[in-house]
Amino acid sequence: MPFELTFELEKLHDNVPPMSKGVAKQVVETELKDTVENLFAWFEPTPFASASIAQVHKVTLHSGKRVALKIQRRGILEVIEEDIKAMYKIARVLENKIPSIKSFDPIGLVKHFEESILKEIDFINESINIQRFYNNLQNDNSLEQYAEAPLVYSDFTTSKVLAMEFISGIKINQIDELKAKNIDTKVIARRLTISYFKQIFEYGFFHADPHPGNLLVLPNSHICYLDFGMMGSMLPRDVSIFGKLFVAITSRDVKNIIKTLQQLSNNASIPNMRDLEFDINEFVEKYYVRDIHENEMSTILLELKDIIIAHGLKVPTYFFLFARSLVTVEGVISKLDANLEQFEIAKPYLRATVTKKYNPIKIGKKVVNSIVELTDYMEDFPSDLKNAIRKINSGKVKVDLTHKGIDPMVHTLQRITKQLIITFIMVALIFGAILFIVFEIHPIWKGISVLGILSFILAIILGFSVFSNIRKGDYDY
Repeated sequence: MPFELTFELEKLHDNVPPMSKGVAKQVVETELKDTVENLFAWFEPTPFASASIAQVHKVTLHSGKRVALKIQRRGILEVIEEDIKAMYKIARVLENKIPSIKSFDPIGLVKHFEESILKEIDFINESINIQRFYNNLQNDNSLEQYAEAPLVYSDFTTSKVLAMEFISGIKINQIDELKAKNIDTKVIARRLTISYFKQIFEYGFFHADPHPGNLLVLPNSHICYLDFGMMGSMLPRDVSIFGKLFVAITSRDVKNIIKTLQQLSNNASIPNMRDLEFDINEFVEKYYVRDIHENEMSTILLELKDIIIAHGLKVPTYFFLFARSLVTVEGVISKLDANLEQFEIAKPYLRATVTKKYNPIKIGKKVVNSIVELTDYMEDFPSDLKNAIRKINSGKVKVDLTHKGIDPMVHTLQRITKQLIITFIMVALIFGAILFIVFEIHPIWKGISVLGILSFILAIILGFSVFSNIRKGDYDY
């Protein structure tokens, strides 16, 4: 967008004309059911920030703690509801007039936005988001943890009033002020990049509106996030899919890119696989001839979007929230350090999401759970069979069977079931052996866990048993 228009729109981050002093005070007193004088030692009547949905006032509690009190604009819900009605009408027109846009489900997208914006104006929901985000940061013990979030004062929080710890800092887009405080903008750019990729690929819960008005730089060069009304949440499976997608792109693996796009589309059928392969291959080749710092993740997602539309695939609605937030945060980063190779910083996190799936302990747990489920099923099977026979004997179920050669088929099924059970046990023994050896479980013989050795030997014996049974085929009855 033109710089002049961008500059004007940025003013809307926290510089919208505020409500009158009396109205803001009335909202607080109605929500907290007491007078401002009784509630606080000091209430600053003029807000220090004012945006489209709410404005923020400085407040001092009777305990002396400084608080940022976020007060919702009166009548904002009615305004939003009217806007959403108009959006639904536009979505229906687009869906009817532009067939290719159906892949992105315009009505579903508006519905997703509606749910998101209605959550955003519920400050109880925002307070829960803040606490969840805060806990993620507290549980991150890595050295590269550069984000912070305010504490919430729940006693002064309702659906229309939110009390948070007051945090002083410099807005992240005030470059001159940052330099005046001897804060290196390149360091801030790198830390913001790391912080954001951690949110997406480690926490699976990310700030979905990271514009400059919601990002403060603290004296210790950490980044404090503000305004948690709009957050993105992804299932571990979805995080893994995106990780595999970006790893496949960097590896120029066209088949895996197509596979992950299908997973993203809930395994939708592809009308013309050859054309899709050609388009993905062209995309990958173009990706590799560009400068590295131009290969931001948002650019990749937006270019893939065109391919997805062209081939009639469908993406989940959170895809747009993910892409939109990346576009926003990458815009902030580029102003701090235009040459930062953001994608290079992302690569370790992308690889980690893929390798996490193949963690031996997790695989071992899955194998054990599968064996337990299979055992439970085998325990229930005789009683289920007895119940079925009783119903047949009582005349509740009439069976008329004409069979030919069914006995060999039953025998084959029994043999396959036995092989599967032995195979599950064999795999469990192998992973158990690995864990015994890695964690050096006693007793130890020549530096190796004896239990690990025995597990491996037993697994090998079972392996030979399965192999011998397979070689016999169906001729052992």
